[in-house]
Amino acid sequence: GELVPLIAETGGQNVMLVDSTALPEQVVQDVVDSAFKSAGQRCSALRVLYIQDEVFDKITAMLAGAMAELQVGLPTDLATDIGPLIDDYALKRMIVHEQYLLSVQAKKLAKVSLPVGLKGYYFAPVAYEIDSISQLKGEVFGPILHLVRYKKSDLSKCLSEIVATEFGLTLGIHSRVESTIKFIADK
Repeated sequence: GELVPLIAETGGQNVMLVDSTALPEQVVQDVVDSAFKSAGQRCSALRVLYIQDEVFDKITAMLAGAMAELQVGLPTDLATDIGPLIDDYALKRMIVHEQYLLSVQAKKLAKVSLPVGLKGYYFAPVAYEIDSISQLKGEVFGPILHLVRYKKSDLSKCLSEIVATEFGLTLGIHSRVESTIKFIADK
């Protein structure tokens, strides 16, 4: 008989690695677009952001500023940057995951304010610093970004932790050093 086409998407702990040579403004724009637009509900959405220690504080401060400008609301409103989650189940999963992060002493770096009186399946986009990607047990399908601070000398260790999750779909690299990009891509 006729072949039926199959289109499948997978999820993942999608990672972006940022070293000290990256352009902070470009990093922040890419992070906001990938982690929070579509309410973080794309299979390729950024889930885990590794930032080299030397630029971590600067980039996270800029990210917090950019997040403070985001508007959560109805998708039909042109001022809205981030709409609702798909359903109540998705909302409950985000709430449970945020509670888990608090239980493992993750550090909240920034959270978007929700408008008063907003009704629906809205979850405020939030960024938490965690110790390692290994703290995450599965994909977090929504607007929660996990940040990991790393030392340049620990890049191989970070890459091993990322690969060990066996749950990757995309990987982004922000570096202006060709040898670093090649090293990461080869791993």
